[in-house]
Amino acid sequence: MSLGEILRERIRAHGPIPVADYMAACLGDPTHGYYTTRDPFGAKGDFTTAPEISQIFGELIGLWTVAVWQQMGMPVPVRLVELGPGRGTMMSDILRATKVVPAFSEVATVHLVETSPLLQERQRETLAAASVPISWHADLDDVPNGATIVLANEFVDAQPVHQAVKRADGWHARLVGLDAGENLAFTLAPAADPAIAQSIPENLRDAPEGVLYEWRDEAPTKMLADRAARTGAALVIDYGHAEPGLGETLQALRAHAFVDPLETPGEADLTAHVDFSALARIAADVGARVDGPITQGDFLRRLGIDRRADRLKAANPEKAETIAAACARLTSPQKTGMGGLFRVIGFAAPSLGPLPALEPPR
Repeated sequence: MSLGEILRERIRAHGPIPVADYMAACLGDPTHGYYTTRDPFGAKGDFTTAPEISQIFGELIGLWTVAVWQQMGMPVPVRLVELGPGRGTMMSDILRATKVVPAFSEVATVHLVETSPLLQERQRETLAAASVPISWHADLDDVPNGATIVLANEFVDAQPVHQAVKRADGWHARLVGLDAGENLAFTLAPAADPAIAQSIPENLRDAPEGVLYEWRDEAPTKMLADRAARTGAALVIDYGHAEPGLGETLQALRAHAFVDPLETPGEADLTAHVDFSALARIAADVGARVDGPITQGDFLRRLGIDRRADRLKAANPEKAETIAAACARLTSPQKTGMGGLFRVIGFAAPSLGPLPALEPPR
């Protein structure tokens, strides 16, 4: 059976399922899930991430990583962790850039948190020539304790999102059920849920009827922030909003085009915008230092993307236009760019001080 048929049988037997459960099944089902059955990245896939746009992105993250390690007092060893490492492209560029500080390469071990066997194989191919030890884990909690720097680029947006809709009697959970034609369709729980009302940010509780609110489970962010607070630092880069908001952001992407999220379960990438204010609150609650969020454009410019691009163009004049276009896409605040929509936030041990390029303005 297809995943759609499996979900229909589940709904017939047990009733409509929460949007978060639907999203989790579409992305992570062991047999039919989107990330477990395909390589979705690049021009031939469904979407393109920043590391696939330009090597400069990963190189700058690599230099940021070395600077954080030095800020930590250059612990030996240091665990460099990436959550959702895609094809391994960003980590490959990071490791190339960190060679400018040989001492880091000598003490670093790489830990990739990846549940897809197919993507693990792609990562092994990409990182075959790496000169540091690499291991794979199903969860961040499986990475050995010790000094750690965690990187998460376009990882949180794929974490399942809950949805609720405001009605006259309160907030009703949004579910995925079946319509009269047995097609997957959105519906609402018949009764309002007081627990949802308590979780809504205070400034949004007086929202008008009909509006939709999205949120994610806090446990993954707590685990990440707690790890950073105890052992080092973490960097999260993703698209989303800096303040709590209302409205649906759940979307499905297939072959670089938006499609109906319910149309072909397991065949399209499902994501939703990241609420960076929620990440900051959760991290602060577990005792982590929080720096940011700032826009990706500002972050990359602070790290020197323009200077690095100029050097690359001078060394490869035949590729100057391509390099310039890639950098513009990474930093531009326009709709065609990632510089404004994507944001960057850092978590760290309180004693560490402001993280590089995320320092508050003077």
